Amino acid sequence: MSPDRVVIIGASTTGLFAAAAVAASDRSVVILERDELPSDAAPRPGVPQGRQPHVFLHRGVLAAEELLPGFRRDLLDVGAVPINTADLAWLGEQGWADRTSRSFEVLSTSRPLLEVTLRRRVTELPGVDVVGGRPVTRLAENARNWLVTTADGTEFKADLVIDASGRNSRLATWLGDKLSGPLRTTEIDARIGYATRMYRGDPLIGEIPGVVIASTPSTPTGGLAISIEGGHWLIMALGVGDDRPPRDPAGFEAFLGRLRDPALARLAQRLEPVGDVSLHRQTANRRRYYDEQNDWPNSVVVMGDAFCAFNPVYGQGIAVGAVEALLIREALDAGLKPGASRPLHRQFAKAVALPWAVATATDMQYPTCPQSPTRLGALQDNWVKQMEKLSVHGNARAAIALSSIYHLMAGPRTLLQPALIRAVLNGRIRGYGPANRRPAELQD
Repeated sequence: MSPDRVVIIGASTTGLFAAAAVAASDRSVVILERDELPSDAAPRPGVPQGRQPHVFLHRGVLAAEELLPGFRRDLLDVGAVPINTADLAWLGEQGWADRTSRSFEVLSTSRPLLEVTLRRRVTELPGVDVVGGRPVTRLAENARNWLVTTADGTEFKADLVIDASGRNSRLATWLGDKLSGPLRTTEIDARIGYATRMYRGDPLIGEIPGVVIASTPSTPTGGLAISIEGGHWLIMALGVGDDRPPRDPAGFEAFLGRLRDPALARLAQRLEPVGDVSLHRQTANRRRYYDEQNDWPNSVVVMGDAFCAFNPVYGQGIAVGAVEALLIREALDAGLKPGASRPLHRQFAKAVALPWAVATATDMQYPTCPQSPTRLGALQDNWVKQMEKLSVHGNARAAIALSSIYHLMAGPRTLLQPALIRAVLNGRIRGYGPANRRPAELQD
């Protein structure tokens, strides 16, 4: 089987990356999106976190460049801000990060600008059609292919269906008895919520491109400020459980004033607010184990948040979607065979393992999360804390190892380098030395 007609459900970033992967194999593809799609950089209902900060992790940028050569340049041309994450003023659980080392680059942009830039690039590809205002209501199999039906009754024939409809995917309902058994699902929800407001002006912090006051299990409130296109800044406040930031501007600013460092509150006072405060509280990590399904229907692929959704605060979803799209392209180039969807899902399972571990291990440390880390997970968390302690005391090797994992560029084994083990032992015996100081640019 060589699928010539591909239907993708969902025109968010994951669906668009999937379309780029399909188009590279000279196949026709139609993307069906429930929202009407704006022609400019505007938020839309199907992306409820669209007004919140977004960073395009380095692994995602590399994958996007493979799918769409020059896409990084496209984003820079429309105003995306390149940020080396080592340049951020970052206050973690153990102290301030070292800003003298180097790390990986992220691209900071508003979500609407990222999405419209990607959509324009994808619609320029031959054989790609993006159709907005067409919510999918049914998926049925006939003797030769799949029929994808939209709310207005239009049927689209497909040799391959890719579900990129997000965390609210209805695929399991549509397939019904075609599933080999109940779909196992795991959800880790620490009831994290955050609120964001856009600002403009000069924050008076020199060349620092952003400030992070990380929330921790002992101090669960936090936030960040980050520069985006057009000279604007996004300031976000984060909390858990019943102590989450409110929507009203006065309450939002008061919440910033309660953080363990005054940097974000002072930034908000120096900048001019643009628009209202936007809330987002749909932050559960949810893993659907489609890779465990036996006798999976031919030529149906699940990806992105429909397969595994992460707490958006960690910024992993867009990067993972791009990586999964690369796997789809490789499968199509190799000649997708009947039944090949299940092996592809197993590859997706490997791709999501690291970001899932990072997000859930962090969220399970909060008292608002009903699940607790396993004994092995607790040991791993403790070792990560040792790496963080080394980093805030000037160990560049520990800093780059942690950054490599955050950017999905390396696995957990990078934290077990002999030099790092020796550094932890020396630190416990002889002390860690002076800690990094609060950046001078943040001083009043």
